[in-house]
Amino acid sequence: MIRTRRKGDDQRDLGPELEAYVSQRVESGRYNSKCEGVRVIQEHEARLAALDASIARGIADAESGRTKSAAEVFDRLEAKYAAMSRDQE
Repeated sequence: MIRTRRKGDDQRDLGPELEAYVSQRVESGRYNSKCEGVRVIQEHEARLAALDASIARGIADAESGRTKSAAEVFDRLEAKYAAMSRDQE
């Protein structure tokens, strides 16, 4: 049985489904240990949460009109890279 600790919490069981998932990954060689598997999953979940937050900020910006058209962005980038190209000559 895999148990995990959170700061200030008692140990918690992962549950049979997650435990089976991690155990299979250890057996296949994907992870060196169950502990590593749990850590990788936690890191993955943290990255997903950060991505979700970024998407939510982008949606909020779009809904409140804090966006630029693609044409504006492409024009600015084209001018920037044209200037960089001229500077290198």
